[in-house]
Amino acid sequence: ARLRWWDVAEVAALEADLFGPTAWSAELFWSELAAPGRGAWVARTADGALAGYAVAAAAGPDADVQTIATAPWARGRGLGDALLVACEQHAALLGATALLLEVDAGNAPARRLYARHGFEQLARRRDYYGPGADALVLRRRTSPPPPADATAAAPADPGARPA
Repeated sequence: ARLRWWDVAEVAALEADLFGPTAWSAELFWSELAAPGRGAWVARTADGALAGYAVAAAAGPDADVQTIATAPWARGRGLGDALLVACEQHAALLGATALLLEVDAGNAPARRLYARHGFEQLARRRDYYGPGADALVLRRRTSPPPPADATAAAPADPGARPA
């Protein structure tokens, strides 16, 4: 489902729990929701619990996964894949030819997720997340945008539940 204004406080709280001092603030999420070229999604359980979220930005040939995360209790259920696919589709719909992101070099589960989706390392940013916490800059080429008559379709809904 699309990330909406009423999700911001809860998403920012999960972000703070997961990323500590490098977490986005609620104000930054608000700013991203208002900016052009942004796509933002939440994944929730059947009972409404927040399981994950993602924000992507597209402008010109490059798009960025700005933030993406799943709650620890929700990992291993394909939510990261679904959220990343939503980012990939958003980028393609807006005409981007590449999708980039930064990931903590020590985050092996996230690195495996990105490798499954065809991301390759471009660079390493030393101490990006703090002393001794490097970021890897990853990129993947996006698929060509769908035909014009298909562009009205929304990106994959990571909040959808399998039938």
